[in-house]
Amino acid sequence: MPYFLLILTALFWSGNFVLSRGMHADIPPLALSFWRWAVALFILSFFGLRHLWTQRQLAREHLKFISIQGLLGVTGFNSFIYLAVQSTTAINAVLVNSCIPVLIAVFSWILYKEKMTPRQCLGVFVSLCGVLLIIAQGKMANLLAMNFNKGDLLVFIAAILWALYSANLKKYPQGLHPFAYLSAIVIVGLAGILPLYLIEIMNGQTLVLTLPSIITILYVAIFASVLAFIFWNRGVRIVGANKAGPFIHLMPVFSTILAVLFLDETLHQYHLFGIALTFSGIFMTTFMITKR
Repeated sequence: MPYFLLILTALFWSGNFVLSRGMHADIPPLALSFWRWAVALFILSFFGLRHLWTQRQLAREHLKFISIQGLLGVTGFNSFIYLAVQSTTAINAVLVNSCIPVLIAVFSWILYKEKMTPRQCLGVFVSLCGVLLIIAQGKMANLLAMNFNKGDLLVFIAAILWALYSANLKKYPQGLHPFAYLSAIVIVGLAGILPLYLIEIMNGQTLVLTLPSIITILYVAIFASVLAFIFWNRGVRIVGANKAGPFIHLMPVFSTILAVLFLDETLHQYHLFGIALTFSGIFMTTFMITKR
């Protein structure tokens, strides 16, 4: 069950990358970040805030942890991603984002002395090779010819923040309801985004509500925020950050499949090889073969 939740998370976040890049000219980055989480908090008000109020004493005891997680996972990661896609392509963003499993392993080791087995390291490497194969369209020359810019640096900063967020889930307060936790970090994250959003408005970047922009905000609020965060948090808490990390590599796989289904793009042989490598690496990282 936790692995299925991690797969769905990668699927929902794949749509987030595609939509945010596709709408970058219509929705200012911090406006998308703010309204994504404002709508998410509105949704959580129907079931999450009740749990937070009930467990307010427990949440207060772990306010430092909740504040750090809110600033890392809500304010930081999402804002940097949306700023990044203003000046980089979705392909570059997904490529740089694919370093997250490695960063999670590094921070889990530095902060909590968690070690990866040789099998898990090999699995991460194999799944990363699958990602690179898809992005390079089966040709190493395409990968070497890619240009990186300041947007890619912002994605890398976002990846560091998300890796820290994921590694920190090891310190998740025992007994804190997932909905109470998500509501709390969203409140903290929104408080962090608000002054940045106000600066954006003062600089003349305003959100114009259109049907596509409304659909985009609803998608990222419901699927990429509420559901994806609940699924990711639960999955990481059950299987651990190191095993959950490689599921990030499913994002370019899902992006490819979505493009074939909805954008009439062609499925090539390198797609199949890349998808096979990605799933093989994830299998090696997450499942152990026992001898009878």
